Amino acid sequence: MIIEHFIKWIETARVAERAAAANALARAYIVSDLDFEDRCAAEAALTLLLDDPSPKVRLAMAEPLSLSLRAPQQIITALAGDQPEVAAPVLALSPVLTDNDLIDFAAGGSEAAQTLIASRAQVSMSLSAAIAEVAAAPACVALMKNSGAEIASISFRRMAERLGHDAGLREALISDRRLPSDIRHMLLFKLGEALRESPLVRALMTSARAERMMREACVRASLTLIERTAQDEHAALVEHLRMRGELTTAFLVRVVAYGRIDFFGAALVSLAGQQQGRVRALLSGGRDVALSSLFRAARLPLVSHGVILRALKVWREVANGKRIAGPQEVSFLMLRVLEEAVSSGAVTDEKGALAGLLKSIHLEALRENARGHALAIAAA
Repeated sequence: MIIEHFIKWIETARVAERAAAANALARAYIVSDLDFEDRCAAEAALTLLLDDPSPKVRLAMAEPLSLSLRAPQQIITALAGDQPEVAAPVLALSPVLTDNDLIDFAAGGSEAAQTLIASRAQVSMSLSAAIAEVAAAPACVALMKNSGAEIASISFRRMAERLGHDAGLREALISDRRLPSDIRHMLLFKLGEALRESPLVRALMTSARAERMMREACVRASLTLIERTAQDEHAALVEHLRMRGELTTAFLVRVVAYGRIDFFGAALVSLAGQQQGRVRALLSGGRDVALSSLFRAARLPLVSHGVILRALKVWREVANGKRIAGPQEVSFLMLRVLEEAVSSGAVTDEKGALAGLLKSIHLEALRENARGHALAIAAA
């Protein structure tokens, strides 16, 4: 009877009165212990309020219903599809909405709706996958910042592939410790491409110079990435680089010069098709003949064998505490070995390519050491 009077009353009541009544009815529905008939009548009245012309009334109803698992499914679903301010509390909070419901709303909803869904207290792996696949960049950023979201590796990859050009998402991805190393590398190149195409860079230098600088910066960033990558992720990063055509002899020589021997070993495992244990044993204490055979199996050119062997000997001594050295010293010794081999005719360095690479590595190391020394003096 009360519900019947309520339905007649809302036809003439003002917006503020209807909103207050809608809020009270919604609270009564989820809190009060109504009998079956009264509950059905209240549900009918709430359903009728979905057609109220004022969003204030629908929002007043949505706010309490969004917090309860007892809220009617059909009303919650309707409110979730309402205009943004009405749908917001439901999309963000309602425990009634299933993953399938939320996936549908994310796929067909606005950027704001997608962001609300991505910010929910708990986001399952399947819902995260849907957001990664279809949502706009702000929603993906919200997902990355949500500590309650379960995100699969493939979802990280899809966000990076689709939206890696977006600076905000790129920053959120790179700062997340869960991000696999191969995807970090992908984002480094997307960042390089974005810098290369920026109006400032295009105005200051030619496209060829910008391309060269982008490649050099990405190579240096790759070395830093290798240093910060856990050893159990090296194989994945190696395969990523190999498929992109970036696991070149020049890159591996640079890796060895900088002492990233564990990563070099993972690369040899992939390129030579050898067992990981055997490769590690050879790198840690194998003879030159056996190592050269391994390098041939990995299809490293003969001209690179001697310089790599020299670097490995130095890094072994460093690891055993018999020597103090860094990339500056190692690259100098590698260059000297190459010059001696070329002078004796043992190898041919076509167009001085390897010598040029080693010189550039040596100069980079010199600059890095000088910069570090200057900063240390300034900080003293």
